Amino acid sequence: MVGRILRGMLILLAIVIFAVIGLLVFLSDSDVRDIEAREKYGKPPSQFITLPSGATVHFRDQGQRNGPVLVLLHGSNASLHTWEPWVAQIGDQFRMVSIDLPGHGLTGPVPGDDYSQEAMMQFVNEFTSVMNIERYTLVGQSMGGGVAARFAIRYPERLTSLILVNAAGMPTKLPRTPGWAQIIARTPVIQDVLLYVAPRILFESALKGSVVNQAIATPEAIDRYWILNRKVGNRAATLKRFQTPFDTFVKDNVGRITTPTLILWGDKDVITPPDIGQAYNAAIKGSKLVVFRNIGHLTMEETPAQSARVVREFLSPAPTGSPPSR
Repeated sequence: MVGRILRGMLILLAIVIFAVIGLLVFLSDSDVRDIEAREKYGKPPSQFITLPSGATVHFRDQGQRNGPVLVLLHGSNASLHTWEPWVAQIGDQFRMVSIDLPGHGLTGPVPGDDYSQEAMMQFVNEFTSVMNIERYTLVGQSMGGGVAARFAIRYPERLTSLILVNAAGMPTKLPRTPGWAQIIARTPVIQDVLLYVAPRILFESALKGSVVNQAIATPEAIDRYWILNRKVGNRAATLKRFQTPFDTFVKDNVGRITTPTLILWGDKDVITPPDIGQAYNAAIKGSKLVVFRNIGHLTMEETPAQSARVVREFLSPAPTGSPPSR
């Protein structure tokens, strides 16, 4: 009797194992080779430069070549393409330099395999130095916003202005549940699933769930997220980044920011809730907070004209004696 039960349990276990393996095979998506990803997303105006540290950076240098410089940092699992709406809106006046951060887009993995906020900040510093961009406005969205805030604390002499868009880096008082990817990344054994399983529907769901304006969740945009996040090395970098504990450096030092700061937020942001923007505004002396109604996490994409206009006005103050714009 016992032997029969044991055999039954072993058969059931084997069925479960084969079912899991079959599901993983069904859901698995192969890596996208560098050459394929570059062919699709790295054509002009994209450029590439290799830094002294050995990292090869994917960037775009667009807009008014002789205008004030904006260096643009994207959010988690995104790419420099997220800034194209602003390039179209204010590139007539500003030089717009957007980059793919380490472990993202066509920059991909970097020597040292460090994807912490500190490493990303040093990456930005190295890139702008190599590009001879001495002083500039640093713009960061979501994860990139945390990197930008950290940069403003460490290197204030390099910045003329700071713009934080739905920025990470500060804690929220609202209850939040980690996303599926963060949960998997922190679960032993199961975490390796992230290296092989990345069905398109998950990126579609994530993009649609982060915005109010569903018009930006086009098939082309979803494909871009899906393909670039599967570029060789990016999934391993993402896994390592998701396993990194929350860094309190910005929270502990945000009051040291003296750079003129503009803070943009969507009132329906569920990724970085609006109270984070309020916390930044309260901590940074003289900062300006603008909250857009019925907008989610991707303010620069969901309301490009309105948000870019606020940026233009912030960086181009009216001459003394001129009446304020209405």
